[in-house]
Amino acid sequence: MSLQESLAKLKAKLEGRLPKEVVKIMHQATADLNVSGIGEKILKVGDKAPEFSLPNQDGELVSSTELLDKDPLIITYYRGVWCPYCNVDLANLKKYKNQFDEFNATMISISPQLPEFNNQIIERQNLNFDLLSDAGNNVAHQFGLRWTLIDPLKSLCNDDWGINLPKYNGDDSWTLPITSRFIISTDGIISYAEYAIDYTKRPNPDVLINSLSKN
Repeated sequence: MSLQESLAKLKAKLEGRLPKEVVKIMHQATADLNVSGIGEKILKVGDKAPEFSLPNQDGELVSSTELLDKDPLIITYYRGVWCPYCNVDLANLKKYKNQFDEFNATMISISPQLPEFNNQIIERQNLNFDLLSDAGNNVAHQFGLRWTLIDPLKSLCNDDWGINLPKYNGDDSWTLPITSRFIISTDGIISYAEYAIDYTKRPNPDVLINSLSKN
């Protein structure tokens, strides 16, 4: 089963359990975001990637400049431990780590959530790559990925639904990143970029292998 098939199956299962009015709010929020023009602001192939230094799940600072000193960098933007679609995506990425290593490519994921929650999903899924914490989605903003939740979607993000963003992210900005993937070459230029306004859809990591093989 492909990644997207797994995600589609998960979507049908999860949305089948939710009240129709909740599903409608979620779908409308995605549609509104899609027409907001945010996609035009997201960095694309050929753009210079922002430099960053962010803490990993252990609180250790990881520098993009140091990572790119010798090897290309693969970045997946991850919403949070509360997002089942993101967790399926990370578990699937784990399977490709050895192939990425063959191309001497470093893989990381970036999320706005606190290091303790990144550590939680790493331990739960025995992930073999770092998850970095992007407080306030500030680096995500530089990539053009940051967006702000508003009502009625915002009202759904509470303890009743297990999505208390201020708790997970450690701030009250109510922002999230667009789910996305990038490959950054050692010169700091983006050589691959793909994003999904619809967070239930993710590109299969095979496309990352194909991109790395061409560089």
